[in-house]
Amino acid sequence: MAFDLDRVRSRSLWLDTCGDNLTPRPALTGDTDADVAVVGGGMTGLWTALHLKEAAPDCRIVVLEAEVCGFGASGRNGGWCSALFPASLPALEAIAGRDAAVAQWRAMVDTVTAVGADLDRLGIDAGFAHGGTVTVATSRAHVDRLRHEVDVHRHYGFGPEDLHWCEPSEVTEHVRTPVVHGGTFTPHCAAVDPARLVRGLARAAEAAGVVVNEQSRVREIGQGRVRCDGGTVRATTVLRCTEGWTPSLPGAEREVVPLYSLMVATEPLADDVWAQIGLDRRPTFSDGRHLLIYAQRTADGRLAFGGRGAPYHWGSTVRDAFDRDTRVHDQLVRTLHELFPATRDAAITHRWGGPLAVPRDWCASVRLDRATGLGSAGGYVGDGVATTHLAGRTLADLVLGHDSDLVRLPWVDHVSRAWEPEPLRWLGINGGGVVAAAADRREARTGRPSTGWGRVLGLLTGGH
Repeated sequence: MAFDLDRVRSRSLWLDTCGDNLTPRPALTGDTDADVAVVGGGMTGLWTALHLKEAAPDCRIVVLEAEVCGFGASGRNGGWCSALFPASLPALEAIAGRDAAVAQWRAMVDTVTAVGADLDRLGIDAGFAHGGTVTVATSRAHVDRLRHEVDVHRHYGFGPEDLHWCEPSEVTEHVRTPVVHGGTFTPHCAAVDPARLVRGLARAAEAAGVVVNEQSRVREIGQGRVRCDGGTVRATTVLRCTEGWTPSLPGAEREVVPLYSLMVATEPLADDVWAQIGLDRRPTFSDGRHLLIYAQRTADGRLAFGGRGAPYHWGSTVRDAFDRDTRVHDQLVRTLHELFPATRDAAITHRWGGPLAVPRDWCASVRLDRATGLGSAGGYVGDGVATTHLAGRTLADLVLGHDSDLVRLPWVDHVSRAWEPEPLRWLGINGGGVVAAAADRREARTGRPSTGWGRVLGLLTGGH
């Protein structure tokens, strides 16, 4: 099939404006040998390949990408390089103990800074702005929930320098929206352009000596080999870094589910509009609702705004057509205008979306079976920009046998149980979306926490 440049550019604002011509690198043709084969040319695969190559220059590494690097979640996400880990601190404590839970979250905090340092070192201009995250209580119902989050962090030894409650006057120093009942602020997040980041990583990996084959769809992964349409890579170690596309591979159909998150972006906004919105230091933005929203002020002065609410598709199916859902995109625009009325006259120039990978217990993992040489990383539930960097460093240490602090983190060799078969999977996941939306509507109407709906939602999501 001929390469369709417009199809790639239309996947997101970021891919459309990244300044890269996106011409595919050569596909795999014929059989070849390598020490490490990496399946997936997103942030996880490329960070892994790059860190491996830098630590072991003689290691022969091949990255296999079905489309072009950054076509998946790495080129479509909200651009939050955040210390958030998908499993909560209490959930991690239940899995591995208190100290391990704290170590995982502290590693994430350190990773935000590490990403910025590596981008500087590699000369990748991804618009990295370390402005933190402000989460606003835009309803009185959000206050107790956000304050509880601060209390949980205090319980695990995280101080106000990590996350603190903000009174309304402090919130408005970061962002201005019509209704503010307080909020939280953490410095541990940077806004980035994810497509510029991942495309820069691909160039850096190639410059270091990694072979990157695009347009090389993987059909089967097995011990010591990866079979593609154009040939087979024989490798001692095979690492699967496929995130939301994982269920398309034989044997991994119920390992994660691909949930869609959708986004819109405005045209570049005038200075007087930004004066009404704030976000001067480019902190990322969210609020306390159940059905997540997220936003950033882009380096070129747009407001990129996303959220959940798209349905899960039967059988964990992933298709280009699912990237656009008129109902969800229109709701995102309405929410954008409610939170930031100054954007009402701005053109919406881009609408897009894509799948993110959700494990059954919402805990991301990094794994390597030394007996078979098969490894993987993923399940970020949308918190992947920084987590991929940590995963890449960790996989590199595992492959090379380094006894580091990273390989002792609790997500290493963690195995989530399989998702339920259909139709239970479809009913449960889409039921959770209905419950979250209902809880938000009730809270917006009453100003009181929707405790009943919230408990049901906690059961459906495992409390994460």
